[in-house]
Amino acid sequence: VQLQASGGGLVQTGDSLKLSCAATGGTFSRYAMGWFRRAPGKEREFVAAITWKGGTPYYVNSVKDRFTVSRDSAKNMVYLQMNGLEPGDTAVYYCVEWTGMSTALPPNSWGQGTLVTVSS
Repeated sequence: VQLQASGGGLVQTGDSLKLSCAATGGTFSRYAMGWFRRAPGKEREFVAAITWKGGTPYYVNSVKDRFTVSRDSAKNMVYLQMNGLEPGDTAVYYCVEWTGMSTALPPNSWGQGTLVTVSS
């Protein structure tokens, strides 16, 4: 599968941004899709995931009340609506896919990143 993320940009504190990820290839073995991010000088971290069949979302605690992950099965796309952005959200965001039966496992596929910069 190939994953193409888009929607990053430069915004101000408190602004909103929506990331999109288009997936090519079949979905038969897909368990979930989601997002990771890597902030400058920090380790890559899990942000959000959504199971492909059931649509169950998962979030890291730091974004739980501000970000919403969703998917469009017909379009083979996953989204990340980010509200109330903070400078700490500045990072390269990566779209990912899991084919194993748990998002606790490392993702099986990674897209290229899209940069989100939040100015104070």
